[in-house]
Amino acid sequence: MLISLILRFLKPHWPLIVGVVVFQLAQSIASLYLPSLNADIIDKGIATGDTNYILGVGAVMLGITLVQVAAAITAVYFGAKAAMKVGRDMRGAIFQRVGEFSEREVSKFGAPSLITRTTNDVQQVQLLVLMTCTLLVSAPILAIGGIIMALQQDLELSWIMVIAIPVLLLSIGLIISRMVPLFRLMQTRIDTVNRVLREQLAGIRVVRAFVREGLETERFAKANEDVTQTAISAGRLFALVFPVVLLIMNVSSVAVLWFGAFRIDDGSMQIGALTAFLTYLIQILMAVMMATFMAILIPRAAVSADRIGQVLATETSVVLPEHPVTDLVGKGHIELRDVEFTYPGAEHPVLRNISFEARPGQTTAIIGSTGAGKTTLVNLLPRLFDATGGSVMLDGVDVKLLDADLLWGRIGLVPQKAYLFSGTVASNLRYGKPDATDEELWRALEVAQAKEFVEAMPEGLESPIAQGGTNVSGGQRQRLAIARALVKRSEILVFDDSFSALDTATDARLRRALSRAEKATTKIIVAQRVSTIVDADQILVIEDGEIVGRGTHDELLASNETYAEIVDSQLKAEEAA
Repeated sequence: MLISLILRFLKPHWPLIVGVVVFQLAQSIASLYLPSLNADIIDKGIATGDTNYILGVGAVMLGITLVQVAAAITAVYFGAKAAMKVGRDMRGAIFQRVGEFSEREVSKFGAPSLITRTTNDVQQVQLLVLMTCTLLVSAPILAIGGIIMALQQDLELSWIMVIAIPVLLLSIGLIISRMVPLFRLMQTRIDTVNRVLREQLAGIRVVRAFVREGLETERFAKANEDVTQTAISAGRLFALVFPVVLLIMNVSSVAVLWFGAFRIDDGSMQIGALTAFLTYLIQILMAVMMATFMAILIPRAAVSADRIGQVLATETSVVLPEHPVTDLVGKGHIELRDVEFTYPGAEHPVLRNISFEARPGQTTAIIGSTGAGKTTLVNLLPRLFDATGGSVMLDGVDVKLLDADLLWGRIGLVPQKAYLFSGTVASNLRYGKPDATDEELWRALEVAQAKEFVEAMPEGLESPIAQGGTNVSGGQRQRLAIARALVKRSEILVFDDSFSALDTATDARLRRALSRAEKATTKIIVAQRVSTIVDADQILVIEDGEIVGRGTHDELLASNETYAEIVDSQLKAEEAA
């Protein structure tokens, strides 16, 4: 998975990779050539006292060194650029795929895990790409080239390399094999930290209201400590790497000097050759160490690549049609035929035998107890979920056969949780219609009963809105979300318990304005409050995922026991009459 993922995102940037290889090759060749020249200076220049030879070879060495420095800088520049672009493209691909997910896939991974995969996991793979471009290309060249050049200096000392290199590889391999499970565990525990932190930030009011700061502090401390201990365990193993490498390198150097001294003493080896052999041995071991450093990064990057690959390989359960319907004749007629929906892993369906029609110009209301399936039902209309049974029809065509943009363009949804994006009032209202004029925005605000408080803001339509709309009240946030849907001018308006934060008077004014302004629109209202739906043309009563009653307010009050109980729990008997 790791290799295929990296190759997939490196492929568009192959010119940069070619540049890295070329300049790393130049740097490595220069590094291999310099020790031989140094040996020549010692054996042929210093030994004979030939100053001209020393100056000439020294000038060549200086020139090669400058080329080496320039090649190294250029190679690192190209490598860093390639790695950053790979990280950018990878994050973009994950974001795009997550944007295609339905609620089912988002729930499967969880928001904290998706955040970690988009940030920390991508960073691990990006770091590996960077180190690959800067180290892995030169390491094998230095290792193989160093062995060849060392053998040319002296063949009899090569047994030291035969022992040192395998011992180094075996020692590092044992350390790395123990680090892999720790890296995998660390990513999972980072997910947990993200989850706990997001819960505490999102539920800060609840935490304070129930005086649970101590408990939440303990929860975060436990998650934080788990990550810390895992990181410490991995760090302890990582700390062994460099002492082991240095130990083997120093022992090998001592062995070269010890046994080389005897060869110099008997005249079978020159001092310059011994110096060059020692330099090549250090280069070889350094190359092995660089490869080892890469091997340390690979396990964690492999875990991250697997997690990224899982997201990219997951197909949304809401599959777009190959040959979608791109045009509809009707004006927002909705029909559900024996619809059933079951959540993944659930034993029983949350919706079953749901059949009704919602016609243009009419208001269809849905009411029921908490957990009856109301939100799930309205989420089937814009295909946030796909029905697991039956059909959801729009103007006589199954929504599964419609072009996605056509379907979503026909429906204006105000979700149960009114969410506003960071920006301004105007940017939020134009979310569904970017070219909407200021007049259209004010019209929608007036219908949504939000005009008055927006006018009172210092900058009007350009007043800032914080992320999630946290700088406005719950009722104001709901009214702005309703206005956003109205600006879109969709043929179908779906309000999922979108009036719950409004007082009764504002609720009544909004519904009257909505009925006047959107006469030809199909309106579907999910509500808990009876007063919100009392004037609806059709009321559906849902209980345990089934429709147990339908009709107008008066009809249901007289004939449906469930609806009568809901009314009695909210209104006085004379108000209901």
